[in-house]
Amino acid sequence: MSNAEKIKELIEKRNLAKLGGGEKRIDAQHAKGKFTARERIEMLLDEGSFEEYDMFVTHHSTDFGLDKQKFLSDGVVTGHGTIDGRVVYVFFQDFTVFGGSLSKAYANKICKIMDQAMKVGAPIIGINDSGGARIQEGVKSLAGYADIFQRNILASGVIPQISAIFGPCAGGAVYSPALTDFIMMTDKTSYMFVTGPKVSKTVTGEDISEEQLGGATVHASKSGVTHFVAENEEEGILLLRKLLSYLPQNNLEEPPITPCSDPIDRLDDSLNEIIPESANIPYNIKDVIYTIADDGEFLEVHRQYARNIVIGFAKFNGMSVGIVANQPNYLAGVLDIEASRKAARFVRFCDSFNIPIITLVDVPGFLPGSAQEYGGIILHGAKLLFAYGEATVPKITIILRKAYGGAYDVMSSKHLRGDLNYAWPSAEIAVMGPKGAIEVLHFKELKAIADTAEREKFVAEKEKEYRDKFANPYEAAQHGYIDDVIEPRNTRFRIIRALTTLATKKDVNPPKKHSNIPL
Repeated sequence: MSNAEKIKELIEKRNLAKLGGGEKRIDAQHAKGKFTARERIEMLLDEGSFEEYDMFVTHHSTDFGLDKQKFLSDGVVTGHGTIDGRVVYVFFQDFTVFGGSLSKAYANKICKIMDQAMKVGAPIIGINDSGGARIQEGVKSLAGYADIFQRNILASGVIPQISAIFGPCAGGAVYSPALTDFIMMTDKTSYMFVTGPKVSKTVTGEDISEEQLGGATVHASKSGVTHFVAENEEEGILLLRKLLSYLPQNNLEEPPITPCSDPIDRLDDSLNEIIPESANIPYNIKDVIYTIADDGEFLEVHRQYARNIVIGFAKFNGMSVGIVANQPNYLAGVLDIEASRKAARFVRFCDSFNIPIITLVDVPGFLPGSAQEYGGIILHGAKLLFAYGEATVPKITIILRKAYGGAYDVMSSKHLRGDLNYAWPSAEIAVMGPKGAIEVLHFKELKAIADTAEREKFVAEKEKEYRDKFANPYEAAQHGYIDDVIEPRNTRFRIIRALTTLATKKDVNPPKKHSNIPL
């Protein structure tokens, strides 16, 4: 065979590999409103940047007639490219080949690029669209999954790992995304579950659809499994690119700093009026976040889950930060099981990847009741407490209004190594709210007052006394627990100056194999 013929053969093989499972299956993929693996690559990566690995890999199975069905690439496209000029490693499952089912050869391809990503120190993005394990390969397929899981575990906290679910993801396959830092799903075209509707029907008698059992809406609002929901794949791809713009390449690098034209000392008088006169009237904490962040941009994470706390990424003078904020607009911003878990995981992610944490506090306490106690609010609340106390990145806390009881301690207080702790003049820092405090402090006097009007007058007087003495920021400031009481409209400038000052901060935890966070 001449050199020209050999080159022709190479080109033909490449073209065959790029067809995946063939035109018919590609058309079927499009009919479901889904793109192919290679189309997704073109959408995600910078033009012309993709370098593919293992295009000519095929499976090695001979059982059940598989020796007569071989496709180049074997159902997953792997390699590296760039996003905004920054290197990323990627794998894209190809549903047009054996329904994207995982073989040992397929798993080896994923493991190879995960190993490379660790060596290079670059993020890894996995696009999941697979029917699960390739049953014909038996335990070899299961071994392939476990090999991937092990690499997910070792990569955790070393390089950012992001999973996008653009189709089915079921059975053991769900655990790889679950081990990564962020999961995104597409609405109506993706689902995740350990056991599907048919098995659920057989075992429990429950009659349920794939969408109801593991669709994007379910995992975004009920389970909290997914962090983002995209309306379609195009939006999902843009979201992936946006998310990466806030993250460093690995745990030894700082997040990227982007040019910023938004003035550092921009004042916004609306912040001076945003806190209602009555402590019981809600407001939207996101209005504060949008006002103080660069260009009003905020990438919210877990938007539909545990809405009493808000988490996400923003930039201040081009510097990436993670924001954790109580949301008075939902359940009065109280901390409960879901909110504690949601915020704790985010704080630990930010700490792993050198992203400073801004905490905006307006919390009346932990949610009371038997449902919370039986559900383990003590352990779950301790997760958030632990996450803040363990974090060594710059931590800037601003108390906007309420900071009551143990929730004051938990929300990045000075006592958990908060670096700069500020308060607005509207801050109320106390063991509990005035009403509850009066009922405890003046129990005997209240019991002795029979007249309702007289009782209400007494309560009003005592509540005012309590507010004047305790429910203000100055008591805490006297003890150095608050570094400064700041004018709300000046919040953006104070945060930026704090971030600049703390850029060289060094803080360490005692030497240990790893901590034992209350799980």
